[in-house]
Amino acid sequence: MPAFKLAQIAERIGGKLSGDPGIEIDGVAQIDKAGKGKITFLANPKYKQALQNSRASAVIVDQKTEITTSIPFILVPDAYYGFLQTFLLFNPAKKILEDGIHASAVVHDSANISADAAIGANVYIGAGVMVGSKTQIFPNCVILDDSKIGDDSILYPSVTIRENCSIGDRVVIHNGAVIGSDGFGFAFHEGKYHKIPQVGKVVIEDNVEIGANTTIDRATMGETIIKKGVKLDNLIQIAHNCIIDENTVIAAQTGISGSTSVGKNVVIAGQVGLVGHIKIGDGVQLGAQSGVTKDIPDGEIYFGYPARPVMHTKRIEAVVNNLPDLIKRIRRLEKEIAELKDRRSEVSGK
Repeated sequence: MPAFKLAQIAERIGGKLSGDPGIEIDGVAQIDKAGKGKITFLANPKYKQALQNSRASAVIVDQKTEITTSIPFILVPDAYYGFLQTFLLFNPAKKILEDGIHASAVVHDSANISADAAIGANVYIGAGVMVGSKTQIFPNCVILDDSKIGDDSILYPSVTIRENCSIGDRVVIHNGAVIGSDGFGFAFHEGKYHKIPQVGKVVIEDNVEIGANTTIDRATMGETIIKKGVKLDNLIQIAHNCIIDENTVIAAQTGISGSTSVGKNVVIAGQVGLVGHIKIGDGVQLGAQSGVTKDIPDGEIYFGYPARPVMHTKRIEAVVNNLPDLIKRIRRLEKEIAELKDRRSEVSGK
């Protein structure tokens, strides 16, 4: 593991150093586990107390976070990103596979594989496939006919790319993901379901990351599109003809039904479900386990089932939580009203 002077790290991440510039840092660590020689970070003010108890040799801190500490620190605009840059300093990316095609791989004669790509054991590559420069395809992957994979991409073990799909540059696809499986399309006629041929494709643009066992269905006709910078967690289902726009992030177990469009810079938490043929605007945030049944305008924060503006949902939940007490009050009032009616009847009778 390399070691760096604290001044070198500050210069590398563009931060302002407070403390001894000659302190030697040999690694990164979590704030509560860091010891001598390690650098950590503070991005969330609620961990200030943890910093006071930390044994780290240095800490990276947001400019907006006020701290009092004897630990040397580097002040940066974004501590989380500064820590990422530092982490990469100590853990540079490595090319794991050796260049070339493993002897056990099956590659069609018409496939075009870059000379500096790495193709692992038991990979199958079909006719007309193109694989770009420095791309790594790990063992047991399957790339079917006429698919294209760009430069510097990584397909981890057991990824399947179906026929005629397009994968851009610097795309990372984790174990077991399936790109281009058939869309779920059937016509019900005379008591039976008849399969609709799925003849479209999937287009994955540059700088996308796709989690393990995520599935992205090919379009019935046309394209299912995952645009630049999108980050998908594990176990996500994206149906046929969906469009996920740039720099959107989606957490695990989310399901997006067919022909739904999700805008730029959207954040979708875990276990969210979206019906088909709706539009989610740019900058939208969807809380965990929300059920989205209609279009959502730009910039809104929605939560719940059915998903509503988050403050409206919280007011509803507050009322629901108070229902037992409200029912008791209503029953007490009903009893009091009934008693008053009985007294009036008695008075009227006299």
